Amino acid sequence: MAAVLRLIRAPNLLIAAAGVLAGGWIAVGRIAFPKELIFAAISGFALGAVGNTWNDIRDVAADRVNRPGTRPLAAGQVSRGVAELIVFDGALLGLTFAGLVSGWLFLAALAALAVMFAYSPLLKPRPLVGNVAVAVVAGSPPFYGALAVGAPAAGVVPWVLAALLHFVREIVKDAEDEPGDRTIGRRTLPIAVGRRRALVVAAGVGLLFVPASLLLPRNAGYGGAYFLIALLAQMAVLVAATLLLLGRVERVSALLKGAMVIGLIALVAGKVA
Repeated sequence: MAAVLRLIRAPNLLIAAAGVLAGGWIAVGRIAFPKELIFAAISGFALGAVGNTWNDIRDVAADRVNRPGTRPLAAGQVSRGVAELIVFDGALLGLTFAGLVSGWLFLAALAALAVMFAYSPLLKPRPLVGNVAVAVVAGSPPFYGALAVGAPAAGVVPWVLAALLHFVREIVKDAEDEPGDRTIGRRTLPIAVGRRRALVVAAGVGLLFVPASLLLPRNAGYGGAYFLIALLAQMAVLVAATLLLLGRVERVSALLKGAMVIGLIALVAGKVA
C-alpha cells in the first residue's frame, strides 16, 4: 500500500483535491461542502492518480536512471498490472464523479484525461509544449472546483497563478531528469537549449508570477487578507527564482510546492474572510 501511495503521489493529490475545494469556496465566497464540490474533489483526486501513474508507466526506463530507488515501478515495488488497473479505475472514477456534477465538468475531466494520456508519448518530448500542457492541467483544480459550483469565471485567476508555478516546477523537474531523458532519447527544454538557458526561462516565469499574483487578484476584487498571506508565497517564489538564476535546483520544487499551498490559502482568505 505504501508503494501504491508513492506511485500515485498521494500528498500531491491531496493538494489537488484541496485546490478543487478552494476553487469552489472562492466561487461561492464561503466555506461550504455541497455534494457537487465534494464529487468534484473526488474526481480531481482520481484523475490526478491516473496522470501520475500513467506518467510512471511511460517513464519507467528513464526512472531507472533518475530515480531507481524512489519510483515504485522502476524499483519493482508495484507491478505494471497494478499500475494499469489504477489508471483504468481512476479514469472511471474521475469521469463518473464529474458526470454526477454536470456535463460541463465531465467534458473538463475528459479533456484533462486526453492531455494526460498524450503527455508522455507526444507532448513531453517537445520543448515547452509538454511543460505548458502539464502546467495547464495541474493548475486547473481551482477552476475545476469553481466550475462544479456553476461559477467557472471565479476560478480563472487561481488557475492562471497556479499554472505559472507549475510551469516553473516542470522545467525544474526536466533539469533534474535530464540524464534519464537523454537515455531514452527525449528532447526536453534543458536538452534542447541547455540546462542554463532552461533554468533562466524558469526563473523568468517565476519572477513574472510575483506581479501577476498582485495585479490579477486586485483586478478580481480579492480582499486584503489575500495580499497579506500571499507575501509568503511571493517570497518563496523569489527565493526559488534566485536559486534558478544561480543554476541550482535543490529545494526549488519544495519551495514552489509550499508557495502553491500558501497561495491557495491566500486566495480563499481573500474571498471568504
